[in-house]
Amino acid sequence: MDYIWINIINQLSEPAQVQGIKISSLVNTAGPVVKFVLILLFLMSIISWMIIFSKYFLVKSARKKSEKFLDLYHTSGNFGSLFTSTKHIGGPLSELFRAGYTELLKIRNMSSRDSRTEGSGSPATISTEADNVVTIERVMKKAMSSEISRLEGSLIFLATTGSTAPFIGLFGTVWGIMTSFIGLASRQDVPTLQAVAPGIAEALIATAIGLAAAIPAVVAYNYFINKVRILSVEMDNFLSEFLNVSERYISK
Repeated sequence: MDYIWINIINQLSEPAQVQGIKISSLVNTAGPVVKFVLILLFLMSIISWMIIFSKYFLVKSARKKSEKFLDLYHTSGNFGSLFTSTKHIGGPLSELFRAGYTELLKIRNMSSRDSRTEGSGSPATISTEADNVVTIERVMKKAMSSEISRLEGSLIFLATTGSTAPFIGLFGTVWGIMTSFIGLASRQDVPTLQAVAPGIAEALIATAIGLAAAIPAVVAYNYFINKVRILSVEMDNFLSEFLNVSERYISK
């Protein structure tokens, strides 16, 4: 046994006489299990990059549309004209405003009809005004949840890729090394570095590809989660501000 390892060490000290081995040839000669792992990791990487690019443009567009809406919101003195303008703006804050303002108009129309038959300022009226604000808040929170779900869509795949790809690659590496040593055990001659190296290199490719798929997915996931959290805070702040305005508007 000692002679085998001495022989391998001597191979390391000698000048390399073997031609360079290409990665493509190692992949072609890999076993079926390792090939399956490599294909799976490749598909996960491709899907991850597709999600990264699409999500980048989606979040960037949502950010620009929200900034444009806030500019109009702070400069416009009429919710009616602002509601008309938001038809062409889009974005999370615009959808949040449209949902809240639509519900506010419904409540205002109902209050106008009820005021003809009921006196203002009664306890029942105060209770109704509080209920109306709660209704607007519920509608806006539903729209907010829908927008956040749309922004966070497909991010779970990035998280899954980032957490599982290294382990899938490690499984392929362990399987490849195990297969290589099983093959060496059946050889009659003395194992040399040239006989051991290709099998180990072939197995290590799986770990390398697993890390290559996982690292961008983890970085992108953290980046997008942070951007979505910022947009969520902006929606929370706008929701509180709009509810204050709505409460004053309903009580008129």
